[in-house]
Amino acid sequence: MSFTETRREPVSLTGLRREPTNLTELRREAEKAAKELAEATKALEQRRAQIRDSEKQLAVKLRELQAADRAFAQIRQPLAQVVGLLYQRSAGGEIAGFLSGESNEATLRSMANVTQIVAEQNQILADGSRLQAERERLAAEAQELRAGNLLSEAQMGAEIETLRARSSKIVKSLTQALVKLGVKVDKKGQPAAGCNPVQTSTTNDFPNGLIPKSYLCPLQQRGNELRGDAALAFISLSEAYKKRFGRPMCVTDSYRSLAEQQSVYYRRPGFAAVPGRSNHGLGLAVDLCGGVERFRSAEFNWLEANGKQFGWFHPKWAYVSPFEPWHWEYDPKLGSLL
Repeated sequence: MSFTETRREPVSLTGLRREPTNLTELRREAEKAAKELAEATKALEQRRAQIRDSEKQLAVKLRELQAADRAFAQIRQPLAQVVGLLYQRSAGGEIAGFLSGESNEATLRSMANVTQIVAEQNQILADGSRLQAERERLAAEAQELRAGNLLSEAQMGAEIETLRARSSKIVKSLTQALVKLGVKVDKKGQPAAGCNPVQTSTTNDFPNGLIPKSYLCPLQQRGNELRGDAALAFISLSEAYKKRFGRPMCVTDSYRSLAEQQSVYYRRPGFAAVPGRSNHGLGLAVDLCGGVERFRSAEFNWLEANGKQFGWFHPKWAYVSPFEPWHWEYDPKLGSLL
């Protein structure tokens, strides 16, 4: 099937897949695959952040346990020494007297001390058992957490690799389609990187008229370039125009660098936007010829009636001030709905 325009619903990236068959579908699928890849990557980063937070919380608990262990050891050692000393003293005195039935105040006091110390020792042993149980629980929790984290990250990583492979495959198909349609190729036989819809949003990072060439997509009309999404939509529009009129669209101007905007502005005062404010400098506008430049010609009327199906329109100001029937612009919001 040739890469001509037909209107179809988007193809789901989940479940059974059907390969895109035209330029519009390829562009839509490439954008969708890039969005899903970005969302999956973001989810993985969020998961990793959660893992880091949970491990920090676990580390705090383990440090608290270690501190409790040290405190327990500090208490237990002198307590054991006191108990030993009391038993040594009682061996020939107070406790022996108590066992023989000869108790006095000192004997009773010593026995009370021993009873209290034994009770405190038992409490410390109980605390030690509680700490040991807590340590074992936290160790099991840490092991389960790390195992779950590794499994989760592996699963999400595999999903991301699948999405990345899918995205690359679609972009490759899109590239092949553009080559078949006569888009200029580089020395490696590939269209400019700017034809990749994934890079479209990146052009917003550059000032008007200062978009690097590598971020622009060439048109079939030699020497003309546009922003990726605008270029792909324009190529589809041009193919539909060719089916109607038997020839591709004629383009006199497309993307204009800041220097080119300044040149046009001073050569044609009143017929060009102030340099740095032109949609040509955003890669979102073209000036056409081949009949479209004649107001109410068959070509102009056809484009006016069909352009919006591809995201292209004739702005209101161009009907009156200044009157420019040749000037057409791409609306990214309108194009995103196609």
